[in-house]
Amino acid sequence: MSEFDFCPWMFADNATQDERDAQLAFQRALAGLRSAGDRAFVSPLAAIHQADLALGADSYIAAHVYLTGEVQLGDHTSLNPYAVVRGPVRLGSGVRVGAHASLVGFNHSADADAPIHTQPIVAKGIVVGDDVWIGSNAIVLDGVTIGEHSIIGAGAVVTKDVPAWSVMVGNPARRVRDRRDQTRTGGLTPKLADFAAQARDQAPQVLDRYRAGDTFTDQPAAAPSVRAVCDAIEIADLLLNAPPPQADRDELVGRLAALQDPATGLIPELGETGRPSLDSGSAYHILSVGYALDLLGAQLPYPVQAVRMDPSRLLAELDRLPWAQQAWSAGDWVDILATGLHWNRRLFDAHEPTETLFGWLLTRQDAFTGLWGSPSAQEGWRQPVNGYYRLTRGTFAQFGLPVPRPEQTIDTVLAHARDGRFFADGRGTACDVLDVIHPLWLCGRQTDHRRAEVQAWARDRLAATLPRWQPGAGFAFSPAPTTGTEHLPGLQGTEMWLAIVWLLADVLGESGALGYRPRGVHRPEPA
Repeated sequence: MSEFDFCPWMFADNATQDERDAQLAFQRALAGLRSAGDRAFVSPLAAIHQADLALGADSYIAAHVYLTGEVQLGDHTSLNPYAVVRGPVRLGSGVRVGAHASLVGFNHSADADAPIHTQPIVAKGIVVGDDVWIGSNAIVLDGVTIGEHSIIGAGAVVTKDVPAWSVMVGNPARRVRDRRDQTRTGGLTPKLADFAAQARDQAPQVLDRYRAGDTFTDQPAAAPSVRAVCDAIEIADLLLNAPPPQADRDELVGRLAALQDPATGLIPELGETGRPSLDSGSAYHILSVGYALDLLGAQLPYPVQAVRMDPSRLLAELDRLPWAQQAWSAGDWVDILATGLHWNRRLFDAHEPTETLFGWLLTRQDAFTGLWGSPSAQEGWRQPVNGYYRLTRGTFAQFGLPVPRPEQTIDTVLAHARDGRFFADGRGTACDVLDVIHPLWLCGRQTDHRRAEVQAWARDRLAATLPRWQPGAGFAFSPAPTTGTEHLPGLQGTEMWLAIVWLLADVLGESGALGYRPRGVHRPEPA
């Protein structure tokens, strides 16, 4: 094994003459290699079987690529480690196929009258135009043609033809923009990259601002809190990919784990007495502490007993929640309950039935608005929209399930997003903006309904948000002056707005420019 097996782009410039001679000898002996252009490279660690391979000049195949069938690579085209390419597949020139991507140019017949393994293979083949980038873990299915100059995002599943110049993301892959149309994102890529670089450079200073001895406070004059410690851990993970440099990782784990009440599995606030319950304000710590420990490579020490209840009791609890007047707090309760069930399943292999919970949600959702709860004269759609975010974050999103009625939800959330009481003239707290963009982002993974309007709102919010970063201090929870301290920078505002920026950018197909991706409470993937 040599460095060229996993970094084959270095071969043309760095290989010795002996290494070049050895590569040519390997290519001549390689069964199935029909032709190879100048300076082409094939790793001896690649698995090439029953192939009919044509390799263009300056193209390469890295270690552990699995390649079969009729495959053609143009000039300057690369297959990175662990990619799977099974022909018939024709790749143009200047194509990049990321690690673990899969392009399979055939399929099984699947008629219902015979076992699948007895049925014939059908093959239409895959064609990829010039200057295409296929991201890591992307999948391209048989029969697809990808137009030139396109980008297939990491993890995308391409099931249909892709027009030239497309940027595709998601499963199934959807077109989020045209690469040539810089006005669609207003030249956001460099702005996002500059913002993220500034935030990363200042992250140690930001975290140090809120350090209080061996713990953290949300703001310099505030008392230490569990949430502040967890926010510091999330910010450090986002920007530094490490625990906060001001604290020892093992001490953080020990301190957070020791807070959990063994009887209920809940986590009280610092100094709080009495046994915590699902209705207490500190119940949110099941989210914040659970994910903070997860980011530190640890876990809650005890199951969350408080969320275990028989179906009749759970139905009664769901029915008693104040959906008509306070859907936000009702959604908060559901989020906490579902997250406790999630931790029990994931960490303790517990059989936690969720049929009653999801059955109640599916049958109580308003078929016309896509939400749970009703608007009010005082707050409009704010309560049900914010409740929708909390409810779906803990249930459908966290468990990796599709949300019901996404088009109706988008209609209602966009109506709320135009409410000037919450979003005009510099208004829009972290909660209010997050609770709009996450539902729009989540539903947008299933439908293109009103996508242009969603992207316009996201673009405007990004333009307003990025300049609000305060050097060395981070973000304030509220951009508008308040009677309290929410307009001052703090850990909670910083953690939430960093996640919001990612969601806004991802709706525009630009989140890759940030170089970070939330992995905690606001993670985009199922947990």
